[in-house]
Amino acid sequence: MNQRIWALLASSFKTILLPGLTVTIPLTIISFSFALVIATITAIVQVKKINILKQLARFYIWIIRGTPLLVQLFVVFYGLPSLGIILDPFPAAVIVFSINEGAYAAEIIRAAIEAVDKGQTEAGVCLGLSYVQTMRYIVLPQAFKIAFPSLSNSLIAMVKDTSLAANITVCEMFMKTQQIVARTYEALALYLLVGFIYLIFCTVLTKLQSWGEKKLSKAY
Repeated sequence: MNQRIWALLASSFKTILLPGLTVTIPLTIISFSFALVIATITAIVQVKKINILKQLARFYIWIIRGTPLLVQLFVVFYGLPSLGIILDPFPAAVIVFSINEGAYAAEIIRAAIEAVDKGQTEAGVCLGLSYVQTMRYIVLPQAFKIAFPSLSNSLIAMVKDTSLAANITVCEMFMKTQQIVARTYEALALYLLVGFIYLIFCTVLTKLQSWGEKKLSKAY
C-alpha cells in the first residue's frame, strides 16, 4: 500500500467507526432485545403445548427461517408501502432483525427450557407457584444459563448481519464505507478496513461472552 492509501485509511477509520457506534451497535442491541422477548414467548408457547398457539409458533419459525433475511428486509421496507405502510429505514431494520432473530432464538430457548430438569417445575408447583411464576423464577433463569453461549453467538452474528441494513438505506458503517468507496475508488483497502472494525466489535463481544459464561458458572 502506498502513502496515499494509508492516509485514506487513517482518515476513514473514524468516519466509518462513528456510524458503527451510533447506528450498528444500537441497531444490534435494540433488535436483539426485542428478539429475546419474541423468542421467549414463542418458546414458552411451544413448551406449553397449546395446540393452536403452538402451530402458529411453528409456522412463524418455518417462514422466517426458510426465507433470506435480505428478502425480509426488502418486503418490509420496499414492499409494505404498496399497502400504505411506510416505515423509516432504522425502525424497519429493527422490526425485521427482531422478528428474524426471534425465530432462531426461540428454538435455542425452547431446547434450553426442555433441558431443565422436569423436577424443577414440579418443585415450583409444590411451593404453590403458578405456571408463570415457576417459569419466571425457576425454569427460565436456568434455561437462559444453558442458552447463554448459543444466544451470545447469535448476537455476534447479528452484528455482522446488520451490514444488510445498508440495502434499505440505513446509514450504518457498511453503507458509510460504500459511500467512501464510491468517492475514492479504493474498494479493497476500505472494505478490509470495515471488516477489521467488525472484527473488533465481534472480538469485544466474544470476550464479554467468555466473561459472562464464567460469571454464570459461579452463580449456580
